[in-house]
Amino acid sequence: MEDGAQGDVYARRYRILAAIMLGGIMGPIDASIVNVTLPTIAQHYGAELSTAQWVPMVYLLVISSLLLLFGRLGDIIGYKKVYLAGLGGFTLASAMCSATYFMPTIHWLIAFRAVQGLTASMLMAVQIAVITASFPSTERGKALGINAISISAGLAIGPSLGGFLTHSFGWPSVFLVNVPIGIVGLLWAHHILPELKGRSGAVDWLGATASFVSLLSFLLFVNSVQRSGFEPAALSILLIAVVAAALFLRTERRAPSPLVDLGLFRQRTFVFANASALLNFMAQYVMVFLTPFYLQRLLHCAPNDVGLIMTACPLAIMAVAPFSGSLSDRVGTRTLACAGAAICAIALLLMSLLPISATPQDIAWRLALFGIGTGIFQSPNNSAVMGSAPRPQLGTASGILATVRNVGMVLGIATGGAVLYALVPADVLQAPSLTDEAADRFLYGLRYAYLAGAILTAIAAGTSLIRRDDRRTG
Repeated sequence: MEDGAQGDVYARRYRILAAIMLGGIMGPIDASIVNVTLPTIAQHYGAELSTAQWVPMVYLLVISSLLLLFGRLGDIIGYKKVYLAGLGGFTLASAMCSATYFMPTIHWLIAFRAVQGLTASMLMAVQIAVITASFPSTERGKALGINAISISAGLAIGPSLGGFLTHSFGWPSVFLVNVPIGIVGLLWAHHILPELKGRSGAVDWLGATASFVSLLSFLLFVNSVQRSGFEPAALSILLIAVVAAALFLRTERRAPSPLVDLGLFRQRTFVFANASALLNFMAQYVMVFLTPFYLQRLLHCAPNDVGLIMTACPLAIMAVAPFSGSLSDRVGTRTLACAGAAICAIALLLMSLLPISATPQDIAWRLALFGIGTGIFQSPNNSAVMGSAPRPQLGTASGILATVRNVGMVLGIATGGAVLYALVPADVLQAPSLTDEAADRFLYGLRYAYLAGAILTAIAAGTSLIRRDDRRTG
């Protein structure tokens, strides 16, 4: 990009950021809003819970499996084109999800949720690339911190908004609410986003297919093990994932225009900052997955109270992340990322020490502490990842970071579930109510699951220190 054009982008950088945030808030809302209304959806179709769980699951699986492709596609054809296609497609898919209310089976909704996941992956793959390319390096952390507000706000309001809309207007409204936001966001983004792209070349379709099959198979394997253990079917899925991963690596080494330039992984900061992100998101979703069970089964909180208490974490992230990102532009990313991950570890350790007589307030302030740690960690760490990537590969780097985030979510849920299922008898987990003895057993499993999460993010604190810490480039 010429200096004059880059100067014009810098002059519009906060309007560009606002446009990205408007579109970016829909993904987190949609990821968190559906879980609240899932029992209602299952009842409407007369579907079993095991089938209804594919409504949120297929969305996450498709997103995670396609982020690398769309990140690279953004480098080739331009981030704006990929972003607008994703936002327009997401808006249309949301309307179609709402329209499945009139369809005879839940499988129509699952299919359109897969389409939603595909379009959401287009949005997520290039968002950070657009922000990074639109801000000077001295303001990158600040911009990423401000962008974290929209993500945290979406996660915070999703459960409450889902409950309100479902109660007031029926479950189709949780999807329909995306349509006006999407239309406004599409028009604004079309007007304000600059034409940005990275290195030219062709799409490595063999590599894209191999990465899709590998990631999808791996995530399906994790989900299968969590539900049924290491059965032959699960191990067969793992074998497919391993073979596809080997094919992907071989293809990327030989392709003239690879989907992922493996040279990125020779950058120490890029590798260890992504590793830190993976571990921290795993720990975060140990907390997010298990704590509602703690509140409902041990403290007997009503569902609306659970949603309110759980917002303590994203609200804390929203309050802290902008300041942490701005501070990282001045003092560097390493110390802040390490401190944030360490605070997350302390919060999970404190969760593991809660007695059976704990109150909702005891949990709420620990969730807020975890949110503070996450807010301190994420913006500097994201800045470190993007700052270590060459400018022509910002889309690829953004796609890798988003993939790491989503895989971390899935692995975190699997980790928390695996520890809990290993230590708590099945009859206790499935019991409609808990005796005093069963409650003690349930709490025993929760404590060790929280400890596992604390260990994960403590390791993230250590890996956060293994990086080059330049105040200009992160």
